[in-house]
Amino acid sequence: MVKNFPFYIKVPVILLGLVITVFIMSVLRDVLIPLAFAALIAILLNPLSNRLERRLPKIVSIILSMLIAVLVLFGVMYFLSSQIAHFFDNVDAMRQKLTELLHTIQQWLEHQFGITDKKQVEMLNEAAKNSKAMIGQTLTGVLGILSVVFLIPVYTFLIMLYKTLILNFIYEVFSEENTRKVAEILTETKAAIQSYIIGLLIETSIVAVLNSTALLILGVQNAILIGVIGAILNLLPYIGGIIAIALPVLMATLTTDGYTTQLLIIAAYALIQFIDNNILVPRIVSSKVQINALISIIIVLLGAALWGVPGMFLSIPFIAVLKIIFDRIDGLKPWGKLLGDTVPTEHMGQLKRMRRKKSTVSTEKN
Repeated sequence: MVKNFPFYIKVPVILLGLVITVFIMSVLRDVLIPLAFAALIAILLNPLSNRLERRLPKIVSIILSMLIAVLVLFGVMYFLSSQIAHFFDNVDAMRQKLTELLHTIQQWLEHQFGITDKKQVEMLNEAAKNSKAMIGQTLTGVLGILSVVFLIPVYTFLIMLYKTLILNFIYEVFSEENTRKVAEILTETKAAIQSYIIGLLIETSIVAVLNSTALLILGVQNAILIGVIGAILNLLPYIGGIIAIALPVLMATLTTDGYTTQLLIIAAYALIQFIDNNILVPRIVSSKVQINALISIIIVLLGAALWGVPGMFLSIPFIAVLKIIFDRIDGLKPWGKLLGDTVPTEHMGQLKRMRRKKSTVSTEKN
């Protein structure tokens, strides 16, 4: 016999569960972040590993698929490092232009707001003093990155090796009557994550080419490096696009005179964003789970608050998996609709009023 508890009891229990979950995720971030990335990589490499497994032993197939992924990653890193080397060719000229720009800003602040140069220096020193506490966190972050470099490959290998064991555990946790729903959720989750990640990689490559081409035409220094960085930042929904535009604008400000180039950069990036949002994302990313813009922004900010930059990248796949689960469970379907991008033309109140009117009219006719 299922007992339905009143609303004022359900809400505190749900909130308490959310608080405990967030607390655990925050405390165990050093373990969960590499584990989450490893799970995504394992799902992405699973088709390649399965294809190799038809001719090779399972362990050899897993190692080969991971080696291919590592080679591709090192190729991208080598390309970026070669572009970064060119960045330092004109660093002295950019430093001089930056000094002139800062001096202009100081004069503008003193003229507009009455903040003297001495007061501005005091404010900068105060900000620097307050930021000294972040040095320890930065060192911790570097050590965390080094641990992630070793943990992610190990986690990925073990997840792919024990894939069958993990799947059997998930099936056995739930009763036999829910086996079909569990199978559907797992199948859709795998397909959604694979299509999402592969689509993002293709989209990022195209955006990188478009960004670099536009910046090269406009004569911006380090165009390819800035274009690729902008494409990577574009992976962060809405927020990354703003930062991606700021980088070439800042570079043009430090290396050119006037503001014509900056305006052309903004116009070019606006056009690229329009092409990306209206053509590339709907046709290339083509994820089976579409999350609306409001939820995307909120979940990215929550991911940043919880796990920092890794949380921003992991937030969208995480919410996509949640939507798949919500859509398959009757009691959670309203939450799945809230996360989705299908906007109804009328709300439930209007539909109920229309039904009452129709019912009243038919009664009067009778």
